[in-house]
Amino acid sequence: MTAMQAESMSGAPLWIIGLMDLLGAPGAGLAVALENLFPPIPSEVVLPLAGFAASTGRMDLYAALLWTTAGSVIGALALYGVGALLGRDRTLAIAAKLPLVKVSDVERTEAWFLRHGTKAVFFGRMIPVFRSLISVPAGVERMPLPVFTLLTALGSAIWNTLFVLAGYFLGANWTEVTAVVSTYSKIVLAVAALAVLAFVLLRLMKKGKSEGARGTARPTTDDRQPADRSTPTP
Repeated sequence: MTAMQAESMSGAPLWIIGLMDLLGAPGAGLAVALENLFPPIPSEVVLPLAGFAASTGRMDLYAALLWTTAGSVIGALALYGVGALLGRDRTLAIAAKLPLVKVSDVERTEAWFLRHGTKAVFFGRMIPVFRSLISVPAGVERMPLPVFTLLTALGSAIWNTLFVLAGYFLGANWTEVTAVVSTYSKIVLAVAALAVLAFVLLRLMKKGKSEGARGTARPTTDDRQPADRSTPTP
């Protein structure tokens, strides 16, 4: 992939270029699978780069779409397995040991996932970082594997197709896609960070009010000494 390396060296990590150079479309799929397991690996680079490679004839476009989607599903299944091995009991035990986290928080999250899990798995494939993390609670709750796999494949196919085709049609200018997705990712991460910060602040405030209420509460028993009512001895 010499021509591709020359034109894209500044826009992609060398190891991703090496995988595609060595394996072609399966290399792009492997890179996407690793991105699911290690979110810091940028899918916004892998997918349009695969599209660019297809535009140069280095790999077939349909093969790029197929293998990148397969990579997304494989990575998601691996994280589903982590959640399944962890299980509900271990998750609750871990939550009980975490500061500012209550078991009831996990139970509410569990109830939410049971109601909206299918939508979360499908649409979550289009949200950076979240698309990897959502596989873990799906495994913990033992979402039926065929349903999880189908939703993951559909959501990933939509997301991957958009960016592979963007790289395909932009050609050597495929890096323009990364700027857009990078901004999107930063917004998502900022919102997530603010949500976590708000949760911590609210929990600290409630904890402070609870401790203050206990400190000022009156004792339940009368601490005063009873009056001496014994009859004086004549």
